[in-house]
Amino acid sequence: MAGAVSARTLFAPLGPTYDRYAAALSFGQDPRWRRFLVSRIDVGSADTVLDVATGTGAVARELLRQKGCTVVGLDQSPEMLAEARRRLPDNVELVEGTADQLPFPDASFDALTFTYLLRYVSDPAATLRELARVVRPGATIAGLEFAVPHGVWRPWWELYVRVVLPLAGRGISPGWAEVGDFLGPSIRNFYERWPEQRLLELWEAAGIAGAKSQRLSLGGGIVTWGRRA
Repeated sequence: MAGAVSARTLFAPLGPTYDRYAAALSFGQDPRWRRFLVSRIDVGSADTVLDVATGTGAVARELLRQKGCTVVGLDQSPEMLAEARRRLPDNVELVEGTADQLPFPDASFDALTFTYLLRYVSDPAATLRELARVVRPGATIAGLEFAVPHGVWRPWWELYVRVVLPLAGRGISPGWAEVGDFLGPSIRNFYERWPEQRLLELWEAAGIAGAKSQRLSLGGGIVTWGRRA
């Protein structure tokens, strides 16, 4: 996971400030996207959900709030997991690991969420297959990613990621300056290689039936979900 290694290096130092500045730099949309992501998950209080790329545990907390389910969080960054541990209840299990080699048996979970993951893996198709492997048949899988807006909003998005975001990052800290420089090209390059329809085809090919996407906030975020066949 070469892309994942760079992501770990980039975001590992930002754990204590990540949620606050992710919300600010997205004009408050990042928390709303996470709430919508969790709303797509079909589980009850007796079910167990795996949250992949859990980071500081924001989606895990939302799963607890909305669904009252049991949550297992997985992330490759021990620094992010340490921050998640500080914020989450003790009964949330946190596991260090990577999305392309999940340390769980087949059909271990009743649902799965992931956030800002597919840009950082070397083989999105293989990673989606691995995610599908660990959930039971019929279980919901849902993912949140950044997206590139269409139409009239595209030039405004380009202005933001090329000028505003890098400047804002420099105003926060050297670590956030790196993020500000990185995000725009990373998102743009990913969707040039994997347009929305092609990604939906990858979900279906991974054994996730009925995959559908919904763009949020003028197209800046996208949530995709389906059921394990």
